[in-house]
Parts: sequence; C-alpha cells; structure tokens
Amino acid sequence: MGLRDELQSILADPSSGFDHADATVRRLAVTMAGESDVASLARALGDDDATVRAAAVEQLAVVGGDRETVMEAADDHDERVVEAVATALGELEDEAALPWLTTLAKDHTDKLVREAAVAALGAIGHPDALPVLLELLGKGPPQVRRRCVVALTVFDVPGVEEALQAALDDRNPMVREAAEMVVGRPVEPPGPVPLTISLKPRPDA
Repeated sequence: MGLRDELQSILADPSSGFDHADATVRRLAVTMAGESDVASLARALGDDDATVRAAAVEQLAVVGGDRETVMEAADDHDERVVEAVATALGELEDEAALPWLTTLAKDHTDKLVREAAVAALGAIGHPDALPVLLELLGKGPPQVRRRCVVALTVFDVPGVEEALQAALDDRNPMVREAAEMVVGRPVEPPGPVPLTISLKPRPDA
C-alpha cells in the first residue's frame, strides 16, 4: 500500500494508523481521532515517540476523554508530554487536578511546563489557585509572570486588581506589556506647550 492509500485509509479510520511504523503518521492519526477512538488514544499514551504521546493527550481533551486517562501521562519523562497533560487538564477544567498543577507551576524545572500549568490554573478558575498565581506573579521567571497576568484576569476578588496594576511596573518588558493589555495604563496628559519668542524682526516691522 502506497503512502497516499495509507493516508486515505487513516482519513476513513484514524485508528488504522495508530500502529504505523512511522511516528509522523501515527501522530497524524492521533490528531484525527474522534470520540469513538478514546480507547486507541489511551493506548497511544504508551507510544515510544514523545510527540505521539503528547498529541494523544491533547486529543483526549478535545474528544472528551476522562481525567483519569489523561493523568496516566502525568509522570511521563518527557516535558512535552507533561506540558500537554497540564494543558489538557485546563481544557477539561478539572478542579481535582489543582494540587498537581500547583506543584507543577511552582517547582517544575521546565519553564514551558510551568507556563502550561499556570494557564491551566487560570482556565479552571478555582479560588484555591489564587495564592500560587499571586505568588508567582511576584517572583516567578518572566515567562511565568506574564502567564500569571493573563490567568489572574478570571478572578474578580480583592487583591487581584492591585497585583495586576503592580505588574505594570514589572522589571520585564513582556510582563509589563501583558499587564498593559489587561488593565491598560492611563495616558499621561500632555504638558504645557512652551511658548517660543522669536527675536528675529518680522519682515514688516
């Protein structure tokens, strides 16, 4: 069977490509999976290619997979998969994942994973996430602080507005830019226009 025929077969039945020898084809099949392929997606979490595993996690969130299946990949050794798990839990708005996401946001060594965890905490929007988001806004690395600015916008409670206003003066320009997009910065009124006096005689003088 040629590649074209294989692709047509995957279009008709994505699960037919889950065992393909080429990881690129397997990843394509995973991204095309639907609700009827949840069992195959769960099996793909054990694929030997990290990009396939990450794609399977992401697709599980898209097709409505349960959190227990998604969390099977939480201890994956590849940061890309862990990042995908954090993102998926945010999309699923899984409040039960708050402790795990909080630990990830505070302590993980990979900045992209930390960013994904912060974004997920914001997507879930549970009040229990507020302390860690405020803490990281103050002392996290720049990328995490920027992500905290966005995540905090879903919380309408005392202290959040003040924290976002303080972020307008963050030492990092991308954090300041994010804060300006969220809360804005008052435009300073123009100062008085200085009067200039020309000492050159006018032509008609």
